[in-house]
Amino acid sequence: MKLTEIAARLGCELVGDGDVEITGVSGMEHAGPSELTFLSNPKYIHKVKHSRAAAILVAEPVKDHPIRSLVSRNPYLDFARALELFYQPPKPAPGIHPLAWVAPTAVIGENASIGPFACVGEHVRIGRNAVLHPHAVVYEGAVIGDDFTAHSHAAVREHCRIGSRVILQNNVVIGGDGFGFAKRADGTHYKIPQSGPTIIEDDVEIQTLTSVDRATVGETRVKRGAKIDSLVQIGHACVVGEDNIICAQTGLAGSSILEKNVLLAGQVGVSGHLTIHDNAIVYAQSGIGGDVAPGSVISGSPAYDSREWLRTITALPRLPELLRTVRQLTKRLEKLEQSAQKSETQPPE
Repeated sequence: MKLTEIAARLGCELVGDGDVEITGVSGMEHAGPSELTFLSNPKYIHKVKHSRAAAILVAEPVKDHPIRSLVSRNPYLDFARALELFYQPPKPAPGIHPLAWVAPTAVIGENASIGPFACVGEHVRIGRNAVLHPHAVVYEGAVIGDDFTAHSHAAVREHCRIGSRVILQNNVVIGGDGFGFAKRADGTHYKIPQSGPTIIEDDVEIQTLTSVDRATVGETRVKRGAKIDSLVQIGHACVVGEDNIICAQTGLAGSSILEKNVLLAGQVGVSGHLTIHDNAIVYAQSGIGGDVAPGSVISGSPAYDSREWLRTITALPRLPELLRTVRQLTKRLEKLEQSAQKSETQPPE
């Protein structure tokens, strides 16, 4: 594909010769002489002169370096769009594989593909253009929208509701039982029924080995546009807000509420029955024990203001030295106070 055609499709300004043939897209350090690369962070601009790429997506042309450029308002976004010009994941042909099992009462939309050993339960409704890869399972009474994709071994439990353009990667479980047990007098535990469904709204993607539990009562809900990474645990009756980003190995205890545009970095722990308000950012390995104010950027365990946390972490290696200094100053102060007291008690000559 010519660079001029790529520029037109992406809506970018072309700087330099557009007649070059582009065969793919790659990172700056690995791009070959017929590939397109990108620069989204200006601090890496020094790497451009070492790149072998034929052209680069940038926010502004690279000075003092003769490389073809596609000038973009959002180079990282257009990098993703350029990838789609060269790579599309395979999509199986429509139809129900003879080794799949679909209940007689299930309703399957047009152009859906149900792979071998996939199972669709009674009274399930699945929209148009859905893809269930091998061994995907949809339990009784679930309702699923259009353009749904469930990769192998993903499971949608009973009576859950899923919107359109939702992607479940391998081994995702939607609507598994919440972790709820009542303690008996003899110390044993009685399982509490988990009656409330999990609801996944439109345009959500959930990565591998993540679990979104159903609610004891009420519902668990993941709102429109949220993206949830691998190995994440969403507890019962949680609400994940619109356009949230939740990174790997994060855990939300029951009844946590995340409002719009919240970002939780990797290995964040949320203790439950709290609210993280709009546009908050929580850095990796932080522990959240209470409500988080809108727009906050917090770190640590327990988490607090990220700038204060960084100052504290920076000071920690000097803590032994600071303690020695404090002890020395304390001793000197005590001596000075003792000397002053002696001077006060001595009679004047």
